[in-house]
Amino acid sequence: MNMKHRVKSFSIHIFVFFKWMALAALVGTLMGGIGSAFRFCIERATELREGNSWLLSFLPVAGVLIAVMYVMCGMKNDRGTNLVITSVRTTENPPLRLAPLIFIGTIFTHLCGGSAGREGAAIQLGGSVASNIGKLFHLDQNDQHMITMCGMSAAFAALFGTPLTAAIFSMEVVSVGVMYYAAIVPCVIASLIGNQIALAFGAASVGFDITGIPSLNLISAGQVILLAALCGGVSILFCVAMHSAGKLYDKVLPNRLLQAIVGGVLVVVLTLIFQTYDYNGIGTDVILRATQGEVKPEAFLLKILFTAVTLGAGFKGGEIVPALFTGATFGGTVGPLIGLSASFGSSIGMIGLFCGVVNCPLSALLMSIELFGIQGIGLYAITAAVSYMLSGYYGLYSSQKIMYSKLKTKYINQDTK
Repeated sequence: MNMKHRVKSFSIHIFVFFKWMALAALVGTLMGGIGSAFRFCIERATELREGNSWLLSFLPVAGVLIAVMYVMCGMKNDRGTNLVITSVRTTENPPLRLAPLIFIGTIFTHLCGGSAGREGAAIQLGGSVASNIGKLFHLDQNDQHMITMCGMSAAFAALFGTPLTAAIFSMEVVSVGVMYYAAIVPCVIASLIGNQIALAFGAASVGFDITGIPSLNLISAGQVILLAALCGGVSILFCVAMHSAGKLYDKVLPNRLLQAIVGGVLVVVLTLIFQTYDYNGIGTDVILRATQGEVKPEAFLLKILFTAVTLGAGFKGGEIVPALFTGATFGGTVGPLIGLSASFGSSIGMIGLFCGVVNCPLSALLMSIELFGIQGIGLYAITAAVSYMLSGYYGLYSSQKIMYSKLKTKYINQDTK
């Protein structure tokens, strides 16, 4: 290659670099603001519900309002996060109206006590807004994919406070085994900016004080392998429950409004039966108690039940925090039975469930660092590896592709179950 070609190649790299620095800064700033507003609204809705338990009785009404909104906006068969994931590898782009719909729908769900998270909603929020920014700037289809991942990263970071996890997650979750490394600069920059803006608006840093972390040796590794393997099995149960609930609602009650009413009533009845509000809303307080060693043995199963009933009926929100809730309470219950502290067991459960349901081991490892610190990193790495392998080809997102086999170096290009 002669000097002229070298200079031209270098110039192209510099131009693309500054282009994506600018776009990432724009997306990160915008989604940091929107994500902060979303987070604030969810927190206020949660506080209002916790101070007024009677709001739970309005959950069926909230479900009807959500269903009507989506029908009126032409999104009766909303594919949610699956649509955003699909848009990263196809010519399909999420519509801008998805953003206000998921914003309002998630607030209604949390205000009235539906069991859901918020990070899945953030992915839809960030992906739809960023994709439409790309259209505004007339980006080509490949760049559309990158800016959509930018938005996903920034919104996830603003909501959850784990910017490195958010940046890698948006690149890793689309096609497992094939990461779009071209997006690493924009995703990292957008994620960090989104997180910093959220902190500037008063968002608290996310983190847990984990106690009883053992040193890495044959005994602790064996204990963690066993717990991680069990987490892989629970992650399969979690995914099957989420998918089966929606299919059951569609089979028994094809009408969306009836689904919302029945689903809302079921959540209210379940809350009355078990006489606790632990399984309504996000449940971060239960996760915190689990990391402090306070766990109810049945909690992980009940959270799966409440979340499946809620999301299957068409209520809006995310599945990631419910998965962390399930993992924390499962790990905190089983950990002491195999010689681990309840606190450390809950952290293993969180990483194991997260990895198992989203099939993202690198993101899971980064999450362990951002949530728990560097201590025990080797054991968390084992957790992510084992859970990833033993969770099979199940996943929360049906549009996710598993590009390579989990058992051998073989290209399979398989949809998750």
